[in-house]
Formats: sequence, C-alpha cells, structure tokens
Amino acid sequence: MRIGIIGPIGSGKSTLAKLLSEHYQVPLIEEPVENNEFLPLFYEDKETFALLSQNAFYSSLFLLMWKSRHEQKCVFDSTLFSNLVFTELLRLEGIMSAYEVALTYAIADEHLKRLPDVDIHLVLVNEEDKLFENVRKRGRDIEKDQQEYLTFHYRNYYDVLDRIFKNYQVPKEKILYLRMDDVYVKEEFDRVVQEIEAFYNTIPKELLAEIK
Repeated sequence: MRIGIIGPIGSGKSTLAKLLSEHYQVPLIEEPVENNEFLPLFYEDKETFALLSQNAFYSSLFLLMWKSRHEQKCVFDSTLFSNLVFTELLRLEGIMSAYEVALTYAIADEHLKRLPDVDIHLVLVNEEDKLFENVRKRGRDIEKDQQEYLTFHYRNYYDVLDRIFKNYQVPKEKILYLRMDDVYVKEEFDRVVQEIEAFYNTIPKELLAEIK
C-alpha cells in the first residue's frame, strides 16, 4: 500500500506519516520542507521567491518519489498534488503570475508522468481554528506573523484541491478525506488505521499502483 498524505499547513501530515510508517514498518518518504533554503526567503518576500521556491519544492520531492518508485509499500508525507495546491493558491492570491503558474504546471506535469501513483490520496481535514492552533504549537519562527497568508490558505485549500484532483482525473475511489484528532492517543490512531485499511479494501484492483 502506497499512501500519499495531503493537507493544509498544520494539518498533521508529517506526524501521521511517521506514525503510519512505523506502524506498517515501511519506508517514510519525507519532503525536506524545513531544511529547504527557499522557505524562509519565500515567507520574507513571497512575490520574489514564489516561483523559485515552488519549483525547488517540486524538484526535491520529485527526486525523493523517483528514488522510491519501486517501493510497493511506503508512506509519503506530501505529494506533487499537494504542492500544486500551493501554486494555485498563490495564483488566486495574486502572488504568482499566470505565466509563472503555467511554467510550474508544465514542470509538475513532466514530474507526474514519470512517477507511479499512490494507492490512497489521504486528505487530512480540519477546521481553521484547529489548524492555527497546531501551527502555534509547533512554533516555527518562519510561520509567525503569517496570519493573512494562512487564513487565505485555509479558507481556499480544499476547494482548490478538489479542482486539481478533477483536472488530473484522480479517481474518487482513491481519495480518502480523513478527520483526525490527536493521533498520539492510541485509540485515535487505531481508528485512523482502521479507516485507512477499510478504505483500501474498497479500491478496485485495477486502480492500484503498478510498481515495476
């Protein structure tokens, strides 16, 4: 089972990915967001660094997914579709130009057609207040004073993601929208695992990723 986790900033993607990887004893593919040198530059000057940072994120994630393309069982804490949401949100907010967005999509398309799909696109769903609370708790300096950016991000994230799934014809049978509380609580994590496994068992075999 190949699981790709998607969700807005602060939704718990990294936390859940780590726990699922440990539970299933499968490789964890982590997007190196915090160590990306472009991220603090983006938060300081979004107009200048939006295009550069987006493509830096795509490139680093693509390489990680490429290296794991033969893995039949693994967990990704982000996917290229997840990154495309950020591109589209930056366009809607007027930070990225139409040309920059088109260029980013063209690069992403080249990446996507070279990678096997995941079996489950696991979308983490939570309320805006809870997402802000999670961001405050983790206390990243670069996310301070980003109230306006995060508010726009949260209020538009799921609508944009749904459009991207539709545009790329991602089968609905492979998309699991999941609400979760504190997955460090055993009962909650067990519930999440049961929901994932029950959903996986409903996916038609012909839609499962073909790993060579």
